[in-house]
Amino acid sequence: MQYKKMGRTGLKISPICMGTMFFGNFTNEDVATKIMDVAFENGINFFDTANVYAGGRSEEIVGKALKSKRHSVVLATKVAQSKGSGPNDQGLSRKNILWAVEESLRRLDTEYIDIYYAHNPDPTTPIEETIRTFDQLVQQGKVRYVACSNFLVWQLVKALGVSERHNLARFDCIQSPYNLITRDIENELLPCCASEGIGVMVYNPLASGLLTGKYDLSKTPEANTRFGGVKTGPVEKKRYWFPINFQAVSHLKQIADTHGRSLTQFSLAWILNNPLITSTLIGVSSVKQLEENMKALDIKLATEENQACDEVWLELRPQRIFYG
Repeated sequence: MQYKKMGRTGLKISPICMGTMFFGNFTNEDVATKIMDVAFENGINFFDTANVYAGGRSEEIVGKALKSKRHSVVLATKVAQSKGSGPNDQGLSRKNILWAVEESLRRLDTEYIDIYYAHNPDPTTPIEETIRTFDQLVQQGKVRYVACSNFLVWQLVKALGVSERHNLARFDCIQSPYNLITRDIENELLPCCASEGIGVMVYNPLASGLLTGKYDLSKTPEANTRFGGVKTGPVEKKRYWFPINFQAVSHLKQIADTHGRSLTQFSLAWILNNPLITSTLIGVSSVKQLEENMKALDIKLATEENQACDEVWLELRPQRIFYG
């Protein structure tokens, strides 16, 4: 395993991050624990959860499984999304952050969180309030690094400005969606992060499973999948379930087949080959899936493979005038 530094920090993380969104829902505790054990044995030291995953159950499972190896892993969780019906049970206010971090520490059964993400922007809270609260957690030792997820470039830069002006902890990592059919972060976010020394951790590397090639636009997805789930289905379909994306997947599969690779491993390898990406989050429901996905670490794409992927992307997002 070749570890990478997270942005300009000294923190070393594996290029694959273990995603745990469905631990406690689709994946029971025994299977989840086995997956995490195998991941750790194979060099994955980065584990990602959130206070809202499975209603908090994911944090409990992750904390229990990693308890004996806590110092050897990098543990990330998140705050912002709703954890209750009250007006202050969500967002990035001082009140919610200070309450949520204590709840996450309890569920994770740990004294500190390595990376604490703002799960999404909160337009109702001044960014300075959020950053000052995060800085307080770092000073107290409850959090090692702070980060953000789903922020636009201007929101990230505004936050960095607050940190620099007031000498506060800053966002050292950002988590955003990125895959072969979702490449918009290449326009501004990736160059910004490279310039400012921000680590980039990406999620949805397989477009919620579309880039496995197992889905058919004309068929109803099975209920135990992300596109077929009662709660996840509407969200995932709104993101990816479009004829043009299925056409792109078909073209990408032809490229992968031509070079003797599975579409899943090809899609992951394409991200892992990008030097601007620090780590990619993978979510699996079995050890077999984990082992198959990890094979992408050994794949180096040729120039013609990357060019073929670029051509597919240009079909999805034809080049037009760009304001920059």
